[in-house]
Amino acid sequence: MNAHTIAALSAVVCIAISASAIGDTISKAEYKATKGDISAKYKADKAACKAMTGNAKDICIEEAKGREKVAKAELEENYSPSAKHRYNVRIAKAEAAYAVAKEKCDDLSGNAKDVCRKEAKSAYVAAKADAKLAETTSDAKSTARGKTEDANATARETTTEARKDAATDKRDAAYAVAKEKCDALADDAKAKCIKDAKARYGQS
Repeated sequence: MNAHTIAALSAVVCIAISASAIGDTISKAEYKATKGDISAKYKADKAACKAMTGNAKDICIEEAKGREKVAKAELEENYSPSAKHRYNVRIAKAEAAYAVAKEKCDDLSGNAKDVCRKEAKSAYVAAKADAKLAETTSDAKSTARGKTEDANATARETTTEARKDAATDKRDAAYAVAKEKCDALADDAKAKCIKDAKARYGQS
């Protein structure tokens, strides 16, 4: 993964208002106040981007949008904790990181830009797959809790299938990156590169 994508994904750590800052659970008054703070922060961040130009400005705007989106999702999770809200936080982080990563790829050109975008998409697909797996596993365990062995077996089966789906999504996304890198080659070298990529990621 190149430096542009890594930088964008690592930025997720800085994107949101931390859960600890909001607290484990909050009152309705705190919820409304924090929601207002998030909106104000977004407006300030967006205004700061106006001083920039070109792609740097586009990146700045996407980062501001990402911070707002993640902060809102975390606020909902802190106000009303649930598996669904935890899932929404994971997805918000994945979408925010992906949007920033794509913008950063615009600083590149040619195959390097194509590879950068594929890597960003691969990381996004992996994050979504992990989020879905976590949600499915949580739901399955909740359903099975306190029920019969048959219910527990069904929960285990559901979780196993979710893991398989997640692995498939990640493998397909990784193959897309490898295939894109092959486009920098030509003729026999390119054909061998694609063949090796197919074998590595189980593509037919």
